[in-house]
Amino acid sequence: MTILIGYLPAPEGEAALETAFAEAKLRNTDVVVLNSPRRGTTDSITQIQQEDAERILAQASEHGVTARVEQPAHEDDLVQTLNEWAEQEDADLIVIGLRKRSAIGKFILGSQAQRILLEADVPVLTVKA
Repeated sequence: MTILIGYLPAPEGEAALETAFAEAKLRNTDVVVLNSPRRGTTDSITQIQQEDAERILAQASEHGVTARVEQPAHEDDLVQTLNEWAEQEDADLIVIGLRKRSAIGKFILGSQAQRILLEADVPVLTVKA
């Protein structure tokens, strides 16, 4: 079994890392950190660089957890990509960070987090920064 972390380089992503590493240690399981940028974008805000991946792996090691970082590009459906990876990795938990958004922001842009919660095939643990 594995814990899958939906990670973005933001305070919410860092909170997800910390919580997931603690859960992985308690459950004696591995972690896959999934950072999935949209295919074709050059958005460096959502992508992590090599030094960030190395820092994340070192952080996992400090918790006594084995982890790896994956960066598959997704088309238009991040939630589907997350679900596919959860199935592929035989994940028993998905951990994501949440940020506060207004009702109007959710209505106009939708909410990936809400879709993950509703459509995930495994339990989802959400954390705030």
